[in-house]
Amino acid sequence: MQITARSDYAIRAAVELAIDPERARSGNDLARAQELPGKFLEAILRDLTRAGLVTSQRGSAGGYRLARPAADINLAEIMRAVDGPLAAVRGVPPETVSYAGPAEALTQVWVAVRAAVRTVLEDTTLADLAAGDLPAQVRSLIADDEAWRRR
Repeated sequence: MQITARSDYAIRAAVELAIDPERARSGNDLARAQELPGKFLEAILRDLTRAGLVTSQRGSAGGYRLARPAADINLAEIMRAVDGPLAAVRGVPPETVSYAGPAEALTQVWVAVRAAVRTVLEDTTLADLAAGDLPAQVRSLIADDEAWRRR
């Protein structure tokens, strides 16, 4: 699975908003805090606003805020808002592909991959990330040394 810069930047900006939910933050402030390119982040913030995850307000007291409590926004929602579906096979949903012969079961593998990704991203919220207190199943996965091994 490839995680795009859009998803990475969107989550990083959103977690910045989660640490002080009452304070509106400018796009430039968020970009500086996470060392992100400002113009690219502004486009991402517009996507998050359109998806109803972030609100924006103009003016001297303006900026961006989370539209809901951080505990009610999971990472999958953010990724879908900026990049679309979490898992696709050649651009289509995994359950819609079919294969012949010995590769026939591959459809089931791709659906399982999507389910595994969903489990981690839908169960992890911005509040979890901001607190550094990840869900038990995520901690369990990363406790295995093999998870950290690059292959």
